[in-house]
Amino acid sequence: AVAARYSENALLLPTVSDVPRDSSALIRDYFVGFLQKKPQGKILESHVQIGAKWCMDNGVYEFTMGATGDKVKGRYSFAYVFEDGQWKIAHHHSSVMPEAFLGPAPAPALEEEPVLA
Repeated sequence: AVAARYSENALLLPTVSDVPRDSSALIRDYFVGFLQKKPQGKILESHVQIGAKWCMDNGVYEFTMGATGDKVKGRYSFAYVFEDGQWKIAHHHSSVMPEAFLGPAPAPALEEEPVLA
């Protein structure tokens, strides 16, 4: 059922697999294994852009694996297209947050922009 949410020519670059999934069969294969872990997801941050017959959602989500209690926090990008009368996922990229391997990143040093009158 999850694979049916992807468009005909979709690409899935999943969080917990290093195999690009560029066919319905490969996308289905990924989710068969992933869903066995009983994931519960939560969106922590989302940035949405909407266009004519397309939509992008980029942000951060976290999954808790019900089978083990393990948590995976990742960045995501979804590109949706309106295909055959339905919104479908054309591109889905997800990667584990680098902090999981590198530790917390320092806060960005932002310079204040001058106010123009």
